[in-house]
Amino acid sequence: MHIQDPQWATAAAIGTNGERPVFGTRPVGTRTAPLRVDAQRNLEHVLRAAREVFGELGYGAPMEDVARRARVGVGTVYRRFPSKDVLVRRIAAEETARLTEQARAALGQEDDPWAALSRFLRTSAASGAGRLLPPQVLRVDAEPVAAANGTAAARVPQQREAPQADPSLPLGRRPAAPLGPEHDDAGVAALLSVVGQLVERARTAGELRADVAVTDVLLVIATPAPALPDPAQQAAASARLLEILLDGLRSRPAVRA
Repeated sequence: MHIQDPQWATAAAIGTNGERPVFGTRPVGTRTAPLRVDAQRNLEHVLRAAREVFGELGYGAPMEDVARRARVGVGTVYRRFPSKDVLVRRIAAEETARLTEQARAALGQEDDPWAALSRFLRTSAASGAGRLLPPQVLRVDAEPVAAANGTAAARVPQQREAPQADPSLPLGRRPAAPLGPEHDDAGVAALLSVVGQLVERARTAGELRADVAVTDVLLVIATPAPALPDPAQQAAASARLLEILLDGLRSRPAVRA
């Protein structure tokens, strides 16, 4: 990810247990006193609110919306996360790790290739983590890249130069930089690797369409149903959408002329 904010190296190290300092207080790596109970509670509220707001509105949602959902002042949010970019990366990294664990569980606990892939998709869709994936993971080439053996190759997200923020804006109010593959690549690579194994197993077993790539599978879990006012209807719509998307991933017997 291109980082417009040079404080990231320090600010990204902020943990929920207070072991790393907020930027500018003391050198990275030194221990600080544990957060006060109210400060820890506020941090948990901010992180929970950020997941909800970004999951509903995308990473373009303003920090004020996060503060309002957390029921804290926006200054409280900025004290823990010096810029929106830091908060976005924190949430994206945590949700990427959650998806990776879900994929590993499906891979290790399901012998049937299609059952493993569908279990991962159902679990991750239910958790909502797919809607918080780093944006570059979901980039899709305009044309599928055919592998030499006739199957579709995984489409690798391409690194693109991030647009520059308006320097006249206050640091914390600048839009979050697009999450690019040059940063946080270890977590993203782990996710792509394990989901790639799920995809390859299902494809080899003839259960998955030959042109389906890892990116396509991630798009499924990143696609929410339209928001409905009734929770029961919302759950039903989400389940129906997932079934339709799963059906679209499955291979079909060749039709003879």
